[in-house]
Amino acid sequence: MSDIIELFGHPTADASQKWEEVAQKQGCPFLDKKCIKVRKSQPEVAIGTCSVLHGRAKRPIVICPHRLLERNQIFTDCFHLLSLHEPGNELHVVSEISVPGGSVDYFIVSARKGKIRDFVGPELQSLDTTGTVWPARQKFLRCVGVSVEEDTTAQKIYGMNWKMTAKTTLLQLHHKVQTFEALNKHLVLVIQDSFLQYLRNQFRFSHVSNVRQGDPGHIHSYQMSQQSPGHYRLELDSRLSTDSAGIATCLGLQGEAKIELREIVEQVEARISEDTLLELR
Repeated sequence: MSDIIELFGHPTADASQKWEEVAQKQGCPFLDKKCIKVRKSQPEVAIGTCSVLHGRAKRPIVICPHRLLERNQIFTDCFHLLSLHEPGNELHVVSEISVPGGSVDYFIVSARKGKIRDFVGPELQSLDTTGTVWPARQKFLRCVGVSVEEDTTAQKIYGMNWKMTAKTTLLQLHHKVQTFEALNKHLVLVIQDSFLQYLRNQFRFSHVSNVRQGDPGHIHSYQMSQQSPGHYRLELDSRLSTDSAGIATCLGLQGEAKIELREIVEQVEARISEDTLLELR
């Protein structure tokens, strides 16, 4: 049994899958285009690994943030935070909007006649790996009859970079929540349940134990629920919320990040179009 449980969006347990065709197309069903997770040494070759089994318990771990886009569920789970949304407004999803501290992966926008009425910012975070999953990916494809080369130069053992992923995520979340707090808007960190458990265990999270809609910073954790052997479905597991002071308590940090609302609104309004209209799947 392969440690890779999803490749290019398809369960590796699916014996009926035409894997040679899948490997050639390199498609991502969550982005509805070619997988953008490519090898540095071969940018024309997509890696395609979505999730793996890891640890003694062989837990399913999402290693590609786009895997979290299944069915657009993470977006519908944020609709309640659009407090200014009204019937008749259009809903759009716009990607990569710059804010202090970096950029936010997506903005869910309530708009009327091209003008923003409200928005919420989902930020996706999967687990980074140490080493590379490439040898495991190649091994799986060879096992299902796809002719691929074995990379003998790559490290064959990979792991989950829990510590660095957690620290980087919380530092960025702190800066971005400050911005959304100043705007009286909501930022939503979308992660897996196992990652949230790690945050609870390694950082000061006892004060982040419930959810209040008025908080600027929200955490939505999802579990990989097994529907049948080897087939998983993303489901909302828990919701938490806090403010910038709460994130600072987790890290023991202080700082400021301010930006004019107009700057963000102008970015988003320039990007919304028929192509960004949210379609529920």
